[in-house]
Amino acid sequence: MLLSIAHLFMYLVHIDIQYMECEMEKQVDVVVVGAGPVGLLTAIELTLSGVRVLVLERLVAASMAIKAMSLGPLGSEALQRRGMAAAIAAAEARSLAAMKQFAEQTGADLRGRSSKFSGHFAGLPLIRKDAQNEPERRAHAVDQPSLEAMLADRARALGIEVRRACDVTSFVQQVDGVEVEWASPTGAGHLRCSYLVGCDGGRSLIRKMAGFEFPGTAPSLTFYQVVAEIDHPERLLPIGWNRTSGGVFSYGPFPGRLFMLDFSGPPEDRQSPVTAEEIEAVLCRISGKDVHVKALESGSRWTDNTRLADSYCRGRVLLAGDAAHVHSPFGGQGLSLGLVDAANLGWKLAAVIRGDMPESLLDTYTAERRPIAEAVLANTRAQVAILRPDPQAGAMRDIVANLMQFDNVNRFIGEMMSGLSTRYDLGSERDEGRAADRRQAHRRRRYRRLAL
Repeated sequence: MLLSIAHLFMYLVHIDIQYMECEMEKQVDVVVVGAGPVGLLTAIELTLSGVRVLVLERLVAASMAIKAMSLGPLGSEALQRRGMAAAIAAAEARSLAAMKQFAEQTGADLRGRSSKFSGHFAGLPLIRKDAQNEPERRAHAVDQPSLEAMLADRARALGIEVRRACDVTSFVQQVDGVEVEWASPTGAGHLRCSYLVGCDGGRSLIRKMAGFEFPGTAPSLTFYQVVAEIDHPERLLPIGWNRTSGGVFSYGPFPGRLFMLDFSGPPEDRQSPVTAEEIEAVLCRISGKDVHVKALESGSRWTDNTRLADSYCRGRVLLAGDAAHVHSPFGGQGLSLGLVDAANLGWKLAAVIRGDMPESLLDTYTAERRPIAEAVLANTRAQVAILRPDPQAGAMRDIVANLMQFDNVNRFIGEMMSGLSTRYDLGSERDEGRAADRRQAHRRRRYRRLAL
């Protein structure tokens, strides 16, 4: 009898715990799938606007692979508005210290790079000739692992729950919400939320399960981004961008950092581990040098697969970042593109959930952000075209290089690559171009006021 009572007591405790967990999860307004930079910023924007958020991420830990090496001005401003200016400055200081180390090791002249160099178009440098006018509207040398770390810190400070090792297995849209199910090493999970946001990358399961169309062009080549120990690179590898008959490679501006563009075709298996042997073979073929890769610290490969979702919203499911658009990584545009997606979506979705604005406001998210992504897809395709190792592409590249000597052309391409030319049609003469962080009369920074 005592055993039965004990079992009954444990059963009731178990039911009570399940009930409390269920009640807690009923309080979630939005489930964000993906804890990369875009997913974390989306969660931060929503939380700061009073929305209850849960982030689900399939990876056990954040990836430390080298991806984007810099943060564009619009992405940087989106983070500064949310209290991360000091973290950006600290991360950039570390990057500049690494660049200084590289310069000392190789003799490369990188002076003025941070103040004047504002990126490239197909390896052709963009020079900030008007830097004195808006010195703070620039890219920042912040790599993606550092960016993810600062966003994770901000999310923790706000009390945002991020559940890792959680694979979303299904969801069902209903009139007034979404039922979401996932699997994890500790068991299955289920909750109901008002909206589901897919920030789960280019191979987004959320996009596929929701039935978004994702048209575009198939991959034709392979990009590599690696950090490797190369035997005497100073003897064999020129610093900066180098276009050869076999492809393109760029060594620097950080110790061991190597970028390669292989035009022999897309990889057979993009998800297979990148090996030192693979990097050595590709580098020898592209550079034409007998180069030895002694060790590989990290390596990633991409393609020029270029696709754009037909819409960013389908019912109560929304997409942001690479889940909505994929393209070649030239100029690191994808990172800032996704961060500004998150900034645009966050306040709108929060306003709808709070009842401050009608649900039709979410239509403006697609209307404003999709054309920006479409323009990025176009310019990355153009960059691939003039980098191909054939005489026709070379002739077009030479014309573009000559045109970029004109200040107006350099400025036009620079603003296109940085996103500073972004404008939203608000139905009036005004637009929503991003305001620079200038000091106001009371000498408090606008972004500090917005960093809630």
